[in-house]
Amino acid sequence: MNRYDDIRFFNDAEVQVALKSAVRHPMIKALFQYTFKEMDYEEAKKIVLSCKSINDFQRDVISKTVERVLDESSAGLTTSGFSDLDPNLSYLYISNHRDIVLDTSLINVILFRKNLIRTASAIGDNLVQRPFVNALSRLTRNFIVKRGASPREILVSSKKLSEYVNFLIHEENRSVWIAQRQGRTKDGNDITEQGVLKMIALAAGKNGLESYLNNLRIVPVSISYEYDPTDILKVPELLAKQAEQEYIKSENEDFNSILKGALGQKKHIHIHAAQPFKVTERENQSTNQVLQRVVQHLDNEIQTNYKLWPTNYVAHDLLTNSSKYKDHYSEHDMQQFERRLRLRVNVEDHKAVESFLNMYARPVLNKEKLAIINEA
Repeated sequence: MNRYDDIRFFNDAEVQVALKSAVRHPMIKALFQYTFKEMDYEEAKKIVLSCKSINDFQRDVISKTVERVLDESSAGLTTSGFSDLDPNLSYLYISNHRDIVLDTSLINVILFRKNLIRTASAIGDNLVQRPFVNALSRLTRNFIVKRGASPREILVSSKKLSEYVNFLIHEENRSVWIAQRQGRTKDGNDITEQGVLKMIALAAGKNGLESYLNNLRIVPVSISYEYDPTDILKVPELLAKQAEQEYIKSENEDFNSILKGALGQKKHIHIHAAQPFKVTERENQSTNQVLQRVVQHLDNEIQTNYKLWPTNYVAHDLLTNSSKYKDHYSEHDMQQFERRLRLRVNVEDHKAVESFLNMYARPVLNKEKLAIINEA
């Protein structure tokens, strides 16, 4: 394990020491008080410090935090596909990514409810710069993806990361979650970066790539929020990208996104797990060709199984100035969405409006595109 010390999460022997330190931090103290609102802090602290493992901490504290978030900021979480998975097997879950912390938190709550093996989850090192965030992430089985280094350093760290994923799945029987692309999807266009799969495949070595990927038991996952609580925070970056300008995050931007994602209104949420898929072995195919086929399969599964809400259909019709999907939403749905739009962007700024609408409309456009491809 020493080889992975710079990226791994805490082992169970380290949990109590980490918790004794964590409970003194004002932000973590506030988190626990949010979770156990009906208790005074000393009672909540006693529950937290009684946790002797990550399993204890996730079951007795974090799962209750997420359930409270769902109760207070959503209209409920629904799922599909998870019941078809084997509770004795670990999987590599690859999903679209909309919210920094909530995506993986919700998936793990589902796995807990379904008695499936919970995940270790990849998180960028840029998100865990604050010591208390770093501690909390390591207490919830997050492992570090190093970014912003030289190409050579990136290659070395990617190989270690790939080996760690393989170690977790095959040696620890621990499921793993990783996003289909680096960073969150901000424009609603859930597409897989081949570089993510290339990193995962580095541990295959001289083994057959298709066989190696199949042994990871890759499960495509689609996460769908009726309202993205961080939608307004994503617009400035989208506008900068359109203008081909470098977007520089403010000092607390990622932390504010975490808070907004957790506490902001999401309305309905649906998460679908597809079946683990087999990569067919074909002769004389390069690594690049194999990975391209996996990318296509992931994109097809994630986009096809993405649950569309009235918000998506309203945004599509506003964006295209049509009433194509009017049967999928009510007048009330339209009014609610338009009100949200007015509150979040300057409606006189047409580029901002277009970016906001496209964020919600893109999943509809992707399904239309897939329908055309599948009919061809």
